[in-house]
Amino acid sequence: MTRFYKEIIWQADKKICPYPEALSFMRQQVEAIHHQQTPQRIWLTEHPPLYTAGTSARAEDLINSQGYPTFEAGRGGQWTYHGPGQRIAYVMLDLTQPHGPLPARDIRAFVQLLERWLIMSLQELGIDAFTREGRIGVWCFDRESGLETKIAALGIRVTRWVSWHGISLNVSPRLSDFDGIIPCGIRDYGVTSLQRFNPALQMEDADRALLKSWTALFGPVIHPAATPAD
Repeated sequence: MTRFYKEIIWQADKKICPYPEALSFMRQQVEAIHHQQTPQRIWLTEHPPLYTAGTSARAEDLINSQGYPTFEAGRGGQWTYHGPGQRIAYVMLDLTQPHGPLPARDIRAFVQLLERWLIMSLQELGIDAFTREGRIGVWCFDRESGLETKIAALGIRVTRWVSWHGISLNVSPRLSDFDGIIPCGIRDYGVTSLQRFNPALQMEDADRALLKSWTALFGPVIHPAATPAD
């Protein structure tokens, strides 16, 4: 079983995955990773339109005029929108071991490095992004409005030192769907997407940037011949 100790699979889906299936798959993976029965995994996917509630979500922050499904995610944070055109990266790592600059058993450093991963990936795509003290997520100045807006979100959970859930990067989602919530409880800022900066950018471009930045920051990954959601 210990042969899986340091392996990380990089899995990128080409179709939309129902959210309950994603939760079920992550739970299975977390248990298996804890027992070193399967490699760690970075899982890139998309979901149909929906809203998920983190452990700090407030009922008054859900508007949902579209009537989209809502789910209790079990991760940290508040309300988040997921939908087509948004790249989700579920990060399932054994945090009892170090990963590149990430020390073992350091959740604060883990979150900071996920933010750094996103910022590096956005730089690969020609977008200057940053974090702000007291605000969750990764931010940039929107090309159309010039205002400070969120382009990526984070929400993680750690179970027996195995991480799950992860990050979401707005590639080409329908931004009006974010109006159904107060994103992450932050009322004063909007959201943006990669295509607001460059309409030619596609999901494949985001995937390449995420992979390049991950390997530069954390080290190599392996690619499965087939993925569970294919």
